Amino acid sequence: MSDRRTRPTRRDHPTGARSRSAHRRQRRDASRTRRRRLRWPVLAAVLVTVLGLAAIGFALPRVGVGGDRDAVAAPPGDTTAATPSAEPPPTTGPPPTTAPPAPVLRLSGTAPSAGSGEFDFSTKQGKIAGRSGTLRRYRVAVEIGAEEDVEAFGDAVEKLLSDERSWIGGGQLRLQRVPDQAGHDFTVYLATAQTAARMCQAGWVDIRIDGEPYTSCRAQGQAIINLDRWRFSVDHYVSGEVPLDVYRAYVINHEVGHELGHGHERCPGEGEPAPVMMQQTLFLNGCVANPWPFLAGERYAGPPL
Repeated sequence: MSDRRTRPTRRDHPTGARSRSAHRRQRRDASRTRRRRLRWPVLAAVLVTVLGLAAIGFALPRVGVGGDRDAVAAPPGDTTAATPSAEPPPTTGPPPTTAPPAPVLRLSGTAPSAGSGEFDFSTKQGKIAGRSGTLRRYRVAVEIGAEEDVEAFGDAVEKLLSDERSWIGGGQLRLQRVPDQAGHDFTVYLATAQTAARMCQAGWVDIRIDGEPYTSCRAQGQAIINLDRWRFSVDHYVSGEVPLDVYRAYVINHEVGHELGHGHERCPGEGEPAPVMMQQTLFLNGCVANPWPFLAGERYAGPPL
């Protein structure tokens, strides 16, 4: 039998090997337990952070597409606000139309009932209106204190008397506006009611209705327009919604027509245009208001009065 010792192996000491293996398992299990214990707090923290960010995201205002910093968030409950970049909805159908303004039937306010009795005369000279015929020149004047511009009144008179529907329409008369110092055949005056009454009375015409100066008139070489009528027309024109410009054209053509030798006429029939020499300031008698002596190029007249 040999006295040499041999080094024991693991199999020679099975009990020690088992002890060391068990010890290593215990340490490994302990390490796993510690990692689990550390993992749950971390996961919980992450979960809390994510949920918090999500809640903040719901509370924050929404901005426009593309991160538009100028977009304005709608207040709570307001569903009408939109981002500035939002395009308006396309429109369909024809664009809206603007109704024309209503015609002026009479001016507002009041007119001076009396003036100085003296007149300003237009300084303008107009072109000769009319194709052929006798040339008659006229001046234009406005009473001082009537609160009307003489040149504006003169322009209105010249425009009316130069219209082909006026007295030049027959081709036998020409008319020209001239300044005060030029030679003239007649004058168109715009006068306050009281002055018009005196001027007309001097020409043997009474313009009073119910004691008040009301109409206009013609005296020798004078077509005298009552300021009240120039500004306010007459009631039956206004109730019929006839524009003030139509009455003004009528009263100028009517009084100038007298100066040109035409007398009063009557309504030719119900619904027919009123002749310009009919006394439309007082009545229409079933006719329709008409300010012109020529219609469709033809002289229009009614039965003589």
